[in-house]
Amino acid sequence: MTAGLVAALALVALVSAGVGAYQIPLGDILASIGNRIGLGGHALDRVGESVLWNVRFPRVVLALLVGASLGCAGALMQGVFGNPLAEPGVIGISSGAAVGAVGAIALGLSFFGNWTVTACAFVSGLVTVLLVYALSRSGGRTEVVTLILTGIAVNAFAGALIGLFIFFADNAQITEITFWQLGSLSQATWPKVLAVLPFALIGLLVAPFYARKLDLLALGERPARHLGVDVERLRVVLILVVALLTAAAVAVAGIISFVGLLVPHLLRMANGPGHRFLVPGSALGGAVVLAAGDLAARTAAAPAELPLGVLTALFGSPFFFWLLRRTRRRQGGWA
Repeated sequence: MTAGLVAALALVALVSAGVGAYQIPLGDILASIGNRIGLGGHALDRVGESVLWNVRFPRVVLALLVGASLGCAGALMQGVFGNPLAEPGVIGISSGAAVGAVGAIALGLSFFGNWTVTACAFVSGLVTVLLVYALSRSGGRTEVVTLILTGIAVNAFAGALIGLFIFFADNAQITEITFWQLGSLSQATWPKVLAVLPFALIGLLVAPFYARKLDLLALGERPARHLGVDVERLRVVLILVVALLTAAAVAVAGIISFVGLLVPHLLRMANGPGHRFLVPGSALGGAVVLAAGDLAARTAAAPAELPLGVLTALFGSPFFFWLLRRTRRRQGGWA
């Protein structure tokens, strides 16, 4: 399964790098890569090299990082909350992080230079995830319905704050804020890749180390404690990792929902609930889905470009509705 995901990731990345208004054959892509890393090959013409390395590759790499972050965050959320309906976007973390980013844009903040928007998104996302966790937890456990209703409330409140920022923003700021609301990778550059890279790597490298403890937590809180798991500490650490991954993604791509819901659940259905595969597998699957989604967003209505966040929501919403009804039917109702 892992080998299949890696192969799909490589294929989607290469296809995405070659397809667009300026077509680049696969052989030329491989030749250019080989030439850059000193393994033979040859350089393309000036236009081809510029398009490939200054436009396509930054966008592909950014799509892979954002998709991996959202997929991994979704798997961790579902493990922490113990249900398949948890996802950073559904319960408001993405929109909460976007509030920080949009606020930084509208208020013209620059205290961290180029890192200001990312820092504000991280802090806002962290506050949001802690708030959702606190409000959805009752009697030592988290109810699915409470989780979803809390997410609805947080999303509504975040939308209101974004609306206020738009009201007070000027035209240039409104244009930039729209990017956060719709979600897009159209402004991908190497500096943006480098801005999100450390946050994404830290989260993606830390997450797999908690796979075994998540498997034990799936048995229930009491059995997990008897087996030596500090449940509250585990949840706090993983919530911080989720906030880091989600904020990193939102800081550069805006609100892209449902990736963290769809990917882990499909992998769980295909390969079982074990987190040793599910956590890294969700990162790989998320990267594949978002890279393919970005390719569709910029080619489906060419020369126009569809907002990536709109596209993922368009396909993710029916899946969420099906999952909601399936879960309710299996549980015999919510009561």
